[in-house]
Amino acid sequence: MAHDQVGLMRQLGFGHFQLAAHDRGARVAHRLVLDHPGVVTRLAVLDIVPTRHVLGHVTRAMATAYYHWFFLATPNGIAEHLIGADPAFWVRSLIGPLLGEGASIEPEVMKDYIRCFRDPRTIAGSCADYRSAAGIDLVHDEESFAAEQKIECPVLALWGTQAFVGRGYEPLSVWQQYAADVRGHALPTGHFLPEEAPDLVSAALRDFLA
Repeated sequence: MAHDQVGLMRQLGFGHFQLAAHDRGARVAHRLVLDHPGVVTRLAVLDIVPTRHVLGHVTRAMATAYYHWFFLATPNGIAEHLIGADPAFWVRSLIGPLLGEGASIEPEVMKDYIRCFRDPRTIAGSCADYRSAAGIDLVHDEESFAAEQKIECPVLALWGTQAFVGRGYEPLSVWQQYAADVRGHALPTGHFLPEEAPDLVSAALRDFLA
């Protein structure tokens, strides 16, 4: 996916660019800057720590908060079958607990998420992503870490105080193991920073990317 993104940007005429990404997209972005050093001039990652760190520090709290990492990675079509039986239930049950106190996803946005997950291809793609994270993605991340390869461009890390990243890790300390130049701070949100605090996220990105 990272290779595809670089190819798309080149097709659009951008040999170098800044990059901001949230959740699974931020994991793609992390791999992108490692595999294509020099292409990204500044990277912002929203509410994640590296996949290698997550899977290397599995606790009861992590397994409870991130149970879907393991459920979606199960083989033999188990997750696909169960999600496909009631996609609306799956989407609502996954998103609800990730929101901060008093926050909500706009009804039309939730409706569109559910529409997408009624397509078996969306479910299959989601499961494949998590299987890759626990498989070949982790292999690549371990190889990069063993080779002492770090992100070369400046990194901004933002995370929610009510999200597991804020509760379970020290995000700046973790990211400093993976990047040479890291800054960032917490926001008073759950996992969905752009939806829950758009003004704060926009301000932080403007300051960092300016």
